[in-house]
Amino acid sequence: MEKKIRPSLRLTMEKEERFFGPGVAELLELIEEKGSIQGACTEMGMSYSKSWKIIKRAEKELGYHLLNSHNGGSSGGKSELTERGRAFLVSYRQMEAELQQQMTELYGKYFPKETA
Repeated sequence: MEKKIRPSLRLTMEKEERFFGPGVAELLELIEEKGSIQGACTEMGMSYSKSWKIIKRAEKELGYHLLNSHNGGSSGGKSELTERGRAFLVSYRQMEAELQQQMTELYGKYFPKETA
């Protein structure tokens, strides 16, 4: 069976350079799910130092913290999204979903023979 052509997009946020996109969103979602940066890094196959660089760059560009982190001890560290960080992530995912829907509609309009 031949695969159909389909459009694809990647929503990124930028100022001078890109600082937020699907990878950062996934990292934040996993931090929230796992409760730690290390757990998210393990899941994504990413180094801890790389994840911190990504998070710090996004925070610098946004002008606010995305995470509340508590250093480990005998029970280990904990990280969670700040209220503003969570709101930004939710808005990003909603915009991404709406863009996907609009793109699908536009693809049908401009490439009707490809969707038939």
